[in-house]
Amino acid sequence: MSCTRTSRSAWLLLALTISPWACFADEPATVKPVSRPGKFWEDRQAQINARAKEGDVDLIFIGDSITQGWLGNGKDVWKQFYGNRKAMNAGIGGDRTQHVLYRLEHGNLDNIQPKLAVIMIGTNNSGTDKPEDIAAGIKAIVETLREKKPETKILLLAIFPRGADASDPKRKVNIETNRIIHNLEDGEHVFYLDISDKFLNDDDTLSKDIMPDLLHLSPKGYEIWANAIEARVADLLGEK
Repeated sequence: MSCTRTSRSAWLLLALTISPWACFADEPATVKPVSRPGKFWEDRQAQINARAKEGDVDLIFIGDSITQGWLGNGKDVWKQFYGNRKAMNAGIGGDRTQHVLYRLEHGNLDNIQPKLAVIMIGTNNSGTDKPEDIAAGIKAIVETLREKKPETKILLLAIFPRGADASDPKRKVNIETNRIIHNLEDGEHVFYLDISDKFLNDDDTLSKDIMPDLLHLSPKGYEIWANAIEARVADLLGEK
């Protein structure tokens, strides 16, 4: 039996006659929405939902700890670039694609109509999942956002580089995933941007000035991120 995301509502109608796992048997874990146990995740999820309920959001950033880090190392850069743009942070440290999918279905998008969503997700999947499966999870996120907020434009960012150099296994997974997800761009609603080179030295190594642990960004890293996407963000927000 073959299933796509658009067929999941149909699965509900069949739930009484077939095993509830039959439809998803061939789907990777990356596309199956799931929450995470624990107070940290539950509290952060509730915080994001509370912000969404307030409404008045033009710009939303969706992702994992690197996105949540705008509240920490990136807070001054956030204030400079997004403080006056009705921006909302929907990042949770440790999240994988399946966790973001759950959040989008459980409150993160309630009562908001953002003009633009910036998505960067997938690096936490890189230690366990194949590039094609991670890409499937990212595709599911894009499709969910398109379904729930059809007027929202999407700026899909390539997964940021990680590890000391190009030989890092997880960086290789991210690179291959990026090669797949760039095809999600349609030039009308979904726009893809790879800013990886902005973080890398000429020899493709990562500097600890930018990523102290070779994964998470320093304040300098957040400045690089903001500057690298600024022209596209301004354009997609319709700013003059």
